[in-house]
Amino acid sequence: QVQLVESGGGLVQIGGSLRLSCVASGRTFSSYAWFRQAPGKEREFVAGIVWPLMHTYYANSVEGRFTISRDNAKNTISLQMNSLRSEDTAVYFCAASPRPSRRADVVESWGQGTQVTVSS
Repeated sequence: QVQLVESGGGLVQIGGSLRLSCVASGRTFSSYAWFRQAPGKEREFVAGIVWPLMHTYYANSVEGRFTISRDNAKNTISLQMNSLRSEDTAVYFCAASPRPSRRADVVESWGQGTQVTVSS
């Protein structure tokens, strides 16, 4: 089993930036990702990273604005979010999966989530 603890959420203005962090402990997975869920909507894939090749992949809606990375020494998965829009407002979840996927049903472990609110 793996424990995932997110941090870094908050309130930011449109066009601003935030950096989310997820500290993983316990079992090591080859694939980690960030998902998000807005009120009244389904949880959706945001960005993923595959270890050890560090291959990254993104949802079209965040491509070019968000960057996912992993610090192996600190066992931390980060999501740098730039040029934030109101539609990025959601609870963001860190996820660990046995293989790369954009599907939430492939995820084996979820973090508790961190709120990101983008407003004018």
